[in-house]
Amino acid sequence: MILGLGEYLSLATILFGIGAIGFLVRRNVLIQLMSIELMLNAVNVVLVAVNRFHPDNHAGQLFAFFVIAVAAAEVATGLAIVIALFRLKKSVDTDQAASLKH
Repeated sequence: MILGLGEYLSLATILFGIGAIGFLVRRNVLIQLMSIELMLNAVNVVLVAVNRFHPDNHAGQLFAFFVIAVAAAEVATGLAIVIALFRLKKSVDTDQAASLKH
């Protein structure tokens, strides 16, 4: 069975949709970070799939590596913020994070 570009794009759309819904619906910061990672991985699926069907140009793989690097930096920064929030409020709820502005 040979998969076409449409199947990869469908998979990426489903993954991105699950990530977007998870980010918008859940109030837990850790779940929101995982949802963002899911959306970034959906973008990586698209980039690598397009690169598979255009093998003469490696721009898709190059951009996928940059997305992975940005995702790693985002996780490190996000987890540092979550740890600081937990130390102050004893919760990782985004409603508690909004009270840090005051």
